[in-house]
Amino acid sequence: MHELTRSDFENLLAFRTSLRRFLHWSQTQARSVGLTPAQHQLLVAIKGHRGGQDPTVGDLAGYLLLRHHSAVELVDRAAAAGLVERRGDAEDGRLTRVGLTADGEARLGKLAPAHLDELRNLAPVLDQLVTGWAAHDRQQAPPDL
Repeated sequence: MHELTRSDFENLLAFRTSLRRFLHWSQTQARSVGLTPAQHQLLVAIKGHRGGQDPTVGDLAGYLLLRHHSAVELVDRAAAAGLVERRGDAEDGRLTRVGLTADGEARLGKLAPAHLDELRNLAPVLDQLVTGWAAHDRQQAPPDL
């Protein structure tokens, strides 16, 4: 591992600043459609879940980096707000799946296009940081023998 340079720390700061700006912007956008930031993340996790079935609470806990009981509480509050609904699993009665309601879909639909645009705007900044780090690492690497 090479010694960290001032440029390394400038890149770390640029990355963290860009990430925090995106998160702050995203939270503001969520609130503008009547969602908490946690509810917005929950809706994205449900809609983005891969596979042919809705996610389980355990799946959601994993996506959101929450303990299972915290994910249950988040789903409870979102269900009470009419954003999500629980559904029994057709094949395994022990599993409960969580899906979006029409209202949850509509609110997420208002947020997603702007978020994708914002990520597209952020991509060049991140690309520049990664490219800069890769170039720095190549300069620091010992010569091939």
